Amino acid sequence: RGTKLAAGSFFGPQAVYKLDQVLVIDDNTRKKLFPDKRVNPIGQVVLLNNVPCRVIGVTQKQTGGFVDTGSLSIFMPYTTVMGRITGRPFVSSITVRVADDTPMAAAEEAISRLMTLRHGGRKDFFINNTANIRETIQSTTRTMTLLIGSIAGISLLVGGIGVMNIMLVSVTERTREIGVRMAVSARQGDILQQFLIEAVLVCLVGGGLGVLLAMGISALVSAVVPNFTMMVSISSILAAFLCSTSIGIAFGFLPARNAARLDPVDALARE
Repeated sequence: RGTKLAAGSFFGPQAVYKLDQVLVIDDNTRKKLFPDKRVNPIGQVVLLNNVPCRVIGVTQKQTGGFVDTGSLSIFMPYTTVMGRITGRPFVSSITVRVADDTPMAAAEEAISRLMTLRHGGRKDFFINNTANIRETIQSTTRTMTLLIGSIAGISLLVGGIGVMNIMLVSVTERTREIGVRMAVSARQGDILQQFLIEAVLVCLVGGGLGVLLAMGISALVSAVVPNFTMMVSISSILAAFLCSTSIGIAFGFLPARNAARLDPVDALARE
């Protein structure tokens, strides 16, 4: 499963051969059995079904994927479990880890042939390939990403149209001001730049309020929901402001161009 150690060591083939009463615990079990952080769990003895077992290792905390972050897990030699605890002469399940460069279909076929051979030609077992589950999750994630992206795109389009309408109204209401600026030697580029800057500032203010709202919701969810933390990255904040700036430029250009193309005489004549 790719489990890594935080302290101590794993048991080896000798422990399996000798039925050693040793175990490796995960981070949740360490917190449950040894809540005092000053106590070193390595070397401590734990009773499992009245069988004393010595802790030789603690694994790192695992999150995400197929890991149940609330469960307590311990790892022991399978011979010790079968001979000293359960008394069963068989193994109920086997977990196989496949190298990243190995085709999963070929690995599954090879395992199936080996198990059929060991079971005397009978296929009285089943194989659960987590690669299929992973592919399903990835497909669902891509669909959700596309759906959320589409919703975000529609929101940006609606927001951009709103910014454009606001700027068009602003240009209409300030026509005389534009005419006065042109009359005192303001160039078209100056008028265009002024209204573009105003459109970008409007979008940046909206983006800033959105970022603050997102950070507030993240803090609220993290405080209300235990064992769940929402993180807001700097890159996402920068992307939000970059997107706001782009929306301001894209949808504010048309009103700014209309303002820059006004005839000074007509602009001064309007009330």
